[in-house]
Amino acid sequence: MPIPHGLKRLGVSITAFVAVALLAAGSVTLLLDRDAVRAAVEAQVRAATGMELTAGQTSVSLFPTPTVTYRDVRLGGPGEAVLSIQELTANLRMLALVLRRFEIADLVLTDPRITVRRGADGLSNWEPLIERLEGQSKAGVSAVSFSEVRIKNGILTYQDDVRGLSEVIADIDVSLAWPSISRSFAATGDFNWRGERIDGSMSIANFASALSGERSGLRARFSSAPVKIAFDGTITNRTNLALDGNLTVDSASLRDALRWAGHDLPAGAGFGRFSLKARANATETSIALANVNVELDGNVAEGVMSYGSNGRQTLHGTLAADTLDITPYISTIRMVTGGSRDWNRQPFDLSGLSGNDLDLRLSAARMTVGKTRIGRTALGLNVRDGALMLSVGEAQVFGGVAKGSFNVTRADANAGVRAQFQLLDVDLETCLGELFGMRRIAGKGTLGVTLEAVGANPFGLAQSLDGRATLTGRDGALTGFNVEQLLKRLERRPLSGAGDFRSGRTPFDTLNVALRLNDGIATTEDVRLDGPTVQLALTGAASIPSREFDLKGVATLVSAAGAARPFELPFVIQGPWDDPLILPDSESLLRRSPASAPLLDAVRDRRARDAVKSAIERLTGGQRSGTAPAEKSTE
Repeated sequence: MPIPHGLKRLGVSITAFVAVALLAAGSVTLLLDRDAVRAAVEAQVRAATGMELTAGQTSVSLFPTPTVTYRDVRLGGPGEAVLSIQELTANLRMLALVLRRFEIADLVLTDPRITVRRGADGLSNWEPLIERLEGQSKAGVSAVSFSEVRIKNGILTYQDDVRGLSEVIADIDVSLAWPSISRSFAATGDFNWRGERIDGSMSIANFASALSGERSGLRARFSSAPVKIAFDGTITNRTNLALDGNLTVDSASLRDALRWAGHDLPAGAGFGRFSLKARANATETSIALANVNVELDGNVAEGVMSYGSNGRQTLHGTLAADTLDITPYISTIRMVTGGSRDWNRQPFDLSGLSGNDLDLRLSAARMTVGKTRIGRTALGLNVRDGALMLSVGEAQVFGGVAKGSFNVTRADANAGVRAQFQLLDVDLETCLGELFGMRRIAGKGTLGVTLEAVGANPFGLAQSLDGRATLTGRDGALTGFNVEQLLKRLERRPLSGAGDFRSGRTPFDTLNVALRLNDGIATTEDVRLDGPTVQLALTGAASIPSREFDLKGVATLVSAAGAARPFELPFVIQGPWDDPLILPDSESLLRRSPASAPLLDAVRDRRARDAVKSAIERLTGGQRSGTAPAEKSTE
């Protein structure tokens, strides 16, 4: 299709106009004084920053793009450069250049080295720039004609003499939207901090108000592999910097995020997926969080939190949750080895007690600790100066209520432990089974414990254990033992052997246990069981480190009213806690037998007497194994 003649004429006119404009611009730029351009650019930079500019080499290029390039640039006051730049490029506005005005369109800082230092007086070495910008803002004038500053491959060094901080941010590629036209300020880009690449953006709604310390809107977003942070609120700086707004934090692993931030947690599981949403009010040294909704490892809680870093770094919090599972956080605390049931000898990891302080109040409707299910619970956790204190205000557990405290202090490689707690009206079989691995006592009762120990591992704690423990039970039974059946058989036929009595139950009305612990040895003060048909009393000791019994006792078969003297049988309990040997006293049985008692009396020599006893025991099946062929008799 042929082009209309009118359009051809229009195209030729536009082309001619553009050519003339370019020719005129080129002629003007060629006639410009390069020294004047360079001086004008330096004056604008000086006016914008309030700092002296010195450069090792300068070049001016006016065509095709008018630029002034400085190399080996230093910006700062007398004797100190707060900003050194390998290459600073100022791009000029073409239209203003044609009109013989030298206006910077944007600045490009290549390989800058930025130094920010806050002295002991709290003032920054960038105060001249801030004061100049604030003064221009109040006067309603601006010496800044450019609207953008780009930083390529920059390095920022921050030194805070007040708080003793030193940080380096490298590989900075950031674009700053300088407010020469609009009221806002914006920064977008990415940088490296502590080995992680961070994408970030920040905008200030009213830059002039922010400079003068008045309230201004602030939005900030930072995203990295360890953590993502977003803030949407306001900023003020009348006397101190303050932020107020909505804060969101999200991390795939809180453990990794804290390690990246310089806070190591004890090795083990837990501290994975983390998210937080809250209303934040922050200053330079503290942050207060209201309307907190926090999630960690699937646990969700609400409440208030605060963090302060004035002197010591301290986290406070009061949180409430519907359900909590704290199994991951205690899974690494293994008091005994899995297979042999011996005390664990791996050293404690006490690194988490150093550095930061923690003061946390926590309540939950339901809590899970391993296999233990706990009802309504109120806890207090405090970590300060290398010491941990866990207080239990109330916990519905084992069908009763638990309360008490647990303290851990760090002394070099050792852990000092103090525990004081009560378990009131609990199910004894479940309680003793889950706490101590002993499932031989059923019924309801109360357990009280006061303990102290020092050691580098669980075995060391067991060796140094001191304190006292009491247990009272009612309307229960010894499970796995039928003492009544055994006593009745031995009353009728003393030499019939112990038989297989490790089954059934021995009911009791009351059970009282009082133990004194000293250097890992638990000595009985009072151990007594009273039942409808059987009474038991024990004396002796138990070794906590070896987890073994060495006890002596007397079992009494309760007789009916008016009956003859009740049948009593001395016995010993020896061996491991979970499977002890219970052996009746053989001499007592021999003396009760009409056939063997005269024989023992006739043998006066000790060695001969022991030989007779041994022979009779082999015949009757009274050996240490605790079992014998049922109902054999030598009577």
